[in-house]
Amino acid sequence: MFNIRLNSKDNQSGKVVYNAGIVHNIVALAIAEVEGALPVQGKKSGISLYLEKDGIYADVSVVVKYGYNVPELAYRIQQSVKQSVENMTRYKVISVDVHVQDVVFENAPSAEPTEKEEEEQNEEN
Repeated sequence: MFNIRLNSKDNQSGKVVYNAGIVHNIVALAIAEVEGALPVQGKKSGISLYLEKDGIYADVSVVVKYGYNVPELAYRIQQSVKQSVENMTRYKVISVDVHVQDVVFENAPSAEPTEKEEEEQNEEN
């Protein structure tokens, strides 16, 4: 885990230090704000942050709900993450790479036949 230091530009004494966990949570909230996207569930939560001298690079993995335009959704995630991190920490976000891991179907028909379908099949036989 790393700490992000931000030196004040208005010649004030002291430094502001952001823990990587704080930035991670800001990215997770930014993803949750985008309708149609869900953060990947699991041990690593699908968010990787890389600190370089020029700013933060973020890799985020998401699950998309069926029916949403994937390129548009990825763009909205990028904008949400960039805006949230830069506004809350004033640290520069260089890039946000979005990886779509899966598409979920909320109201998908079940693979098992219903009782009505079973009765119709029995009547045909």
